[in-house]
Amino acid sequence: MQCVQIAISFFLLFFKSLLENTQKMLEACEAFVTYESGIILDRQGFEVNDDPVWILGQKYDTRTKLDELHTDIKSRLLLTYRRNFTAIGDSGMTTDRGWGCMLRCGQMVVAQALVKQHLGRGPFWPLKNDQNKAETYKKILRLFEDKKTAVYSIHQLAQMGVSEGKEIGQWFGPNTVAQVLKKLSAYDEWSSLKIHVAMDNAVVIEEIELCHSKNPDAETTMWNPLLLVVPLRLGLLSINPIYIDSLKACLQMPQSIGMIGGKPSQALYFIGYVGDDVVFLDPHLTQNAIEFDDEEFEDSSYHPTTSARISFHSMDPSLAVCFSCTTHSEWKNLLQQFKIMTEAGKKQNLFEVCTQRQAEWHPSSMDLADEAIALADSADSEEDFEILG
Repeated sequence: MQCVQIAISFFLLFFKSLLENTQKMLEACEAFVTYESGIILDRQGFEVNDDPVWILGQKYDTRTKLDELHTDIKSRLLLTYRRNFTAIGDSGMTTDRGWGCMLRCGQMVVAQALVKQHLGRGPFWPLKNDQNKAETYKKILRLFEDKKTAVYSIHQLAQMGVSEGKEIGQWFGPNTVAQVLKKLSAYDEWSSLKIHVAMDNAVVIEEIELCHSKNPDAETTMWNPLLLVVPLRLGLLSINPIYIDSLKACLQMPQSIGMIGGKPSQALYFIGYVGDDVVFLDPHLTQNAIEFDDEEFEDSSYHPTTSARISFHSMDPSLAVCFSCTTHSEWKNLLQQFKIMTEAGKKQNLFEVCTQRQAEWHPSSMDLADEAIALADSADSEEDFEILG
């Protein structure tokens, strides 16, 4: 009888251990399976070769600065799917898996703009013994915490999306997420970040100067930090190769904070390029929501261990290029960068830069490529990012 009891006890312990290990395996698989929808997993990291790597305006030679490159990548903030957070409004949703990837990419763009504004462009993580920098970093991270009270939380983005005609749990496109972030930035009093969404493929200098200068009439311009988002349509069903060199030029600019776009039905945050591959951070990883308290908190899940790459030709034609100008001088320099890009000769213009918005649009003055883009823009550009059944 005693032998039977011992055998039963041993079996129960074994079964309990098996259940615990199975649960851990299931959780690991749940975090992994989000990558099974087409992302090329074996093109991660960087090899030592002659092609320079550009990351958010910074150039790296992999033959001499591979470690610096990896440190830079790891310092970027990674916002991914989360689960087990407080339900969003009355929707009952406690995870954004399957629908929130474009929102997460939008978060990453704003996060990079705030990091650049408050901590500078260079690598800063892991944090050293700098209390002021640590507190600033935590303040930035809390703006994206998965709860209603955080300014740029998934809760706020999803609920603000209702005003843009998107139900909670519905897919967003690049333009919609940019408009939502613009509205939310008004509540970020700490950073005073102003988000300008340049519509109709036109960056209008006057509009930006008036909206982002604290006192436009003063001799010395007082400048609100600017996040410029330019939504684009660079083809009909796939990206037109004539625009690739211009996209590369944008990623080389010191003011670049990347691009939000992706592959069809998959949003990605593009942060640079090497050769003919565009480098991205991927939000398609489901992790448990984390609550930040006043004490130390585990933040490693908010930083990438590596990046991945896809061909420029695999990108969806709907995307948005993004730039950050913390000071007015950076804005002036960005305009000069735009001028150089348009005068390069070999590059196709991505958008127009003009002093004032044109009162009238003249289709007859456009070339054939622009006519194709205009035709695509006449349709709902968000449809290309709808999840296919």
